[in-house]
Amino acid sequence: MTSDYGTLGRKGAAAGAVLLTGVLLGYTAAPDAKGTTPAPVAAAREAVTRTLGPATHSYANVVEAVTPAVVTVRSERRIRQVSQPMPDDWLRDFFGGRGPMPQRPAPRAGGLGSGVIVRADGYVLTNHHVIDGAEQVTVELTDGRSFKADVVGSDAASDLAVLKIAGATNLRTLPLGNSDAVAVGDVVLAVGNPLGVGQTVTMGIVSAKGRATGGTSYEDFIQTDAPINQGNSGGPLVNVDGELVGINSQILSPSGGNIGIGFSIPANMARNVMTQLIETGTVRRGMLGVTIQPVTSDIARSLGLDTVRGALVNGVQPGSPAAKAGLRRGDVITRVNGEDVKDGNELRNRVAQVRPGTALPLEVIRDGKPASYSVTVGELKTTTTDEARPDADTGAEPDTTGYGMGVQALTPEQARELDLPPGRGVLVRSVNPDGRAAAAGLREGDVIEEVDGAPVSSVDGLRSRLGKGEKPALLLVHRGEATVFLTIERLS
Repeated sequence: MTSDYGTLGRKGAAAGAVLLTGVLLGYTAAPDAKGTTPAPVAAAREAVTRTLGPATHSYANVVEAVTPAVVTVRSERRIRQVSQPMPDDWLRDFFGGRGPMPQRPAPRAGGLGSGVIVRADGYVLTNHHVIDGAEQVTVELTDGRSFKADVVGSDAASDLAVLKIAGATNLRTLPLGNSDAVAVGDVVLAVGNPLGVGQTVTMGIVSAKGRATGGTSYEDFIQTDAPINQGNSGGPLVNVDGELVGINSQILSPSGGNIGIGFSIPANMARNVMTQLIETGTVRRGMLGVTIQPVTSDIARSLGLDTVRGALVNGVQPGSPAAKAGLRRGDVITRVNGEDVKDGNELRNRVAQVRPGTALPLEVIRDGKPASYSVTVGELKTTTTDEARPDADTGAEPDTTGYGMGVQALTPEQARELDLPPGRGVLVRSVNPDGRAAAAGLREGDVIEEVDGAPVSSVDGLRSRLGKGEKPALLLVHRGEATVFLTIERLS
């Protein structure tokens, strides 16, 4: 099969117009009594064929090429169990038995998923959650053979894992395609072993790209309506050329069953993770050393941006690659390596895939003007920190601003605790849930450091800054160990 069919969705608008015209004029596709198709209908069909090419009524050749490379992955793990007496223990105790106690084997749980063979010498790509915690992993091929498999490496952050089949050679593989070239509307097939019924193929389209569900750390999902169910996890999403464009990972469903909202990890992300796992057993990720937040329409207005796009830098770690390159809080990162950045999630995923030590060009908007920087990407280290907030649990304070919040200037002790310069910042002591401050996202314990880029240090100074300007006020807020930008609508 050629890739012409992959353009079906993009040509469909013109063809749809031709078909719609025929329907509106009352034409039917049924032949007349003599078996002749009416001329207008025949002309419409000819126009559709010219636009779309010959219709494809079967994907059998794609399925035949793909399915030998799709496997079933079974994992087995022991279940932790609280010790409980055997059913006859009470009799033994009552009659004073002294014999040896019977040993209870720990129960085991089995997991079911799918995978795809990516190298002829036995490397299999699947989901991390399919084999997470497994003591034994078995891979079953479509020809009925079954092999024990070793976990080469597993990456929870991307929900990907690589297995190695022992003793298998010359296996059928599935080539990895370019997931960036996938377009919404493209036809895709999902292959796997849903609910253990056996290998199954389903068909749908790409419903959306760049989705994030909050389930894993690095998400750039391809959304599809190709039916995916439990057991499909780790199996491939393929295009009509038989190329792997995604690894099926999640579904969104109130019932646990398929409702047409499935998510696949893009092949380009999977390729990067898979290569590192095979080569080193671990995944290294790039980092800039900034904290970011979305650019909302209000923030865009406050910063004078012409579009709602990019990632707003709300903090720069001292000594980080970003700090060394000259990035500042308030910069909006709009392009990475010459490509537009839609939002913070996209920025995070792109930077994570850059090898540490690489020089990465960035384009930003600073004070309404474009600027360019080159950042030598660092290596991300996984750390956990406890969020600390200034003590605000001292009872409700009156609204001292007119915006539905009670505030006070920071004491020197509070400023030292927050590592802020003396005389800088206003502490939010209370927030009226029905006021403008709450609508802006302010919380008790926040410290307002700046309004529209100007530092504030007193209640009067805050009120004065909030009263200037027609656009929403842009607040720089210290929260825990980070800073965040918020916008608040000014009083009319």
